[in-house]
Amino acid sequence: MFIRPLQESLQSRRLPGKSPAKPQGIRFSKTVKDTWYKPITYYKPEYYKNERKVHVFATILNGNVIKIHFIISLLNKDTEVKSMVKLTPPMGWNSWNTFGENINEELIFETADAMVSTGLLEKGYEYLVIDDCWSLKERDGNQRLVPDPVKFPHGMKAVADYVHSKGLKFGMYSCAGNLTCAGYPGSFEHEFTDARTFAEWGVDFLKYDYCYHSPIIHGQYLYRRMGLALENCGRDILFSACSWGTDQTQEWIKTSAASMWRSTGDIFDTWESVKDLVKQQEKLHPYNGVGCFNDMDMLIVGMYGKGNVGLKGCSDTQYKTHFSIWALLGSPLMIGCDIRSMNEETKAILGNEELIRINQDSACRQPVKLQGIWAGDDMVLYARQLENGDVAIGLFNMSEEKAAARFNLDEVGLGFGTGKTLEMTEVWSGETFKVTNATVSRELEAFDCQVFRAKVVDL
Repeated sequence: MFIRPLQESLQSRRLPGKSPAKPQGIRFSKTVKDTWYKPITYYKPEYYKNERKVHVFATILNGNVIKIHFIISLLNKDTEVKSMVKLTPPMGWNSWNTFGENINEELIFETADAMVSTGLLEKGYEYLVIDDCWSLKERDGNQRLVPDPVKFPHGMKAVADYVHSKGLKFGMYSCAGNLTCAGYPGSFEHEFTDARTFAEWGVDFLKYDYCYHSPIIHGQYLYRRMGLALENCGRDILFSACSWGTDQTQEWIKTSAASMWRSTGDIFDTWESVKDLVKQQEKLHPYNGVGCFNDMDMLIVGMYGKGNVGLKGCSDTQYKTHFSIWALLGSPLMIGCDIRSMNEETKAILGNEELIRINQDSACRQPVKLQGIWAGDDMVLYARQLENGDVAIGLFNMSEEKAAARFNLDEVGLGFGTGKTLEMTEVWSGETFKVTNATVSRELEAFDCQVFRAKVVDL
């Protein structure tokens, strides 16, 4: 489908709808023009009644608005929202880190069972995603993707049905190139066919990689094209854009209808990889938020060097810190280990309810990197304001030595003169204390972290 240049501007256009999911009387607050490479555009709306702020996304084709999407802040429990738009970071499991090409129907069924029996689903991990290597190397006569009949003898619809029967959502993988990263058929120039196929199978989530993409077509067009195909496939499918943060993805990814986007390179089961991805993320925090989340790649917690790439792995302390950073920074939480054989340490890390609450906080505000007082360059301090007024504060010792650190409450907006202080609860130990002066001092073991949920109280 060719997207022609937009010939008209849209100014204060009133759009019909039904309250509360599609409120009536939404009016665009400014004139908007578009170009051939922007089939989907974000509009900033006015406030709607009852103190609800409505964020509007419009799909434009040949100069016409063909679909409108709404995200409503301060949602009531009975408010319905289009499920393609995820209001908090997605959580689930992905097959790639541990299993690579060694996937099959039995593994997926057993993993679905384990997501329920281990309590992961109850914690919020709802997506079960099959990554690369699930198809044959050739399409069928109708140019449709074909599941490998040896790996998936009952077909993908049967796999999806089983996953759904467990109360989970089913995810699959494709690629914006003509081949996937492992050399299987990609979706380039087959986007609408593949989107309809995924819909027929009952897919709820699509991870869309970036290998073997055309060198002459910019990534923004490739991802917008699949986004448009998913929007018109007849099923709500969450779009996970995996373009590795290249091509200035942060500047255009929200126009593709993606709910999450890879803001870093690939993660590996090493501490050096974790540190590298944290640094890569530093300049991208402002782009994270409701409806489109910075994806720092899958979790390596619990892999212990047993992934599809033979690496040394990490310690439990390093996994704990890795999970804490991903949670605090608002990244999607996609497990990568074999959950069928998790040990108790892995279960405790992945199941930390306080960190999950911070990650899933409905405000989805961006974290702020703060300055403190410590020796060296391997201490990291982040703060994030939460929906109810609490503040999440994370102190991370990325070095191999025990270290001490101090930071001022002025950094989080408090301090002398405010008449307020913080009641701080550390989410791993449960320790609770009040800070009655402007400075907080802590000691951290090598590779360790302390994450606090801080409540503002009177002095």
